Amino acid sequence: MALDFEIPGLLEELKKRKPKRVLVQLAEGIKQNSEEISDAIESLGIEVIFSGETSWGACSVAVHEAKELNVDLIVHFGHAEFMEVDFPIIYVEVKDILNLEPILKKSLSELKEFKVLGLSYSIQHRHDIENIKKFYEKNGKEVILSKKSGHAAYEGHIVGCEYSGLKAIEKKVDAFVIIGNNFHSMGAVLSVDKPVILLDVYNNEVKNAGKLKEKILKQRAISIEKLREAKTVGIIVEVKPGQKFGSHKYLVDKLIENGKKPIVITMSEITVDKIMNFYNTDAFIELACPRIAIDDFAKYPKPILTFKEALVALNVKSWKEILKIGIV
Repeated sequence: MALDFEIPGLLEELKKRKPKRVLVQLAEGIKQNSEEISDAIESLGIEVIFSGETSWGACSVAVHEAKELNVDLIVHFGHAEFMEVDFPIIYVEVKDILNLEPILKKSLSELKEFKVLGLSYSIQHRHDIENIKKFYEKNGKEVILSKKSGHAAYEGHIVGCEYSGLKAIEKKVDAFVIIGNNFHSMGAVLSVDKPVILLDVYNNEVKNAGKLKEKILKQRAISIEKLREAKTVGIIVEVKPGQKFGSHKYLVDKLIENGKKPIVITMSEITVDKIMNFYNTDAFIELACPRIAIDDFAKYPKPILTFKEALVALNVKSWKEILKIGIV
């Protein structure tokens, strides 16, 4: 695998903007490329500072860090624009340069029963999407890209926190094909009822994600029951601008109505160590990325729920309603 950091285009944009100091954010998988990126930007006489905080998505743009460090610009590598922020920023999406033909051929046996495919991709594969479409069309498939909806930056683009673009085409397709990794296919299978086939381009695997769905839904149901039994409940409020899902004030009122003691907690990143320090708290509701609660179920010693799941536990919504709109 080779990565294209689109350095020439970035340097041209930096020449136009003329920053003196920039803060660079790198997605987790490309932090090892910091030297290459630093050398390129510093060649223009610009001071470079790298954020060492985790950057799982463009929902965690380091605006607070940038202001504290008095930089002129943020350069965010590895994600597409997710939201508007009150700070100058350049998004460099980064391309994965891969030969996808072998895994596309491999996928045909898994897809033989499906005529119309809904296609979605993680951002590093955007440049390959027309070739992917042509491959499937040559092999007798009709391809429909998921809609540009919600936080998706482009038609076909998939992000981890909501799947409205897939739901918009669900009735038109027989199955969904996700080009990327487990993170996106897991979210997709929880949001749609059609089969979801992952093309894991990094491990050269083709997987039907359906087997995960039942397991995850059981885990979520267990967490909901534990919140119903809890006496003290922590409400975790994320401080990052793009990770705000639901109202903590609303939950405080609902928890009190249900005879529970709410504790409001702020965190810049939710970790096991931080959770364990609140050892007298029976359960947590996190208002950051909903995938934290869902993906890391086995990781945490206490149950952690999303805002939507909390509404079920507090008898505001039914489980059936949540499943209909998607638990992510």
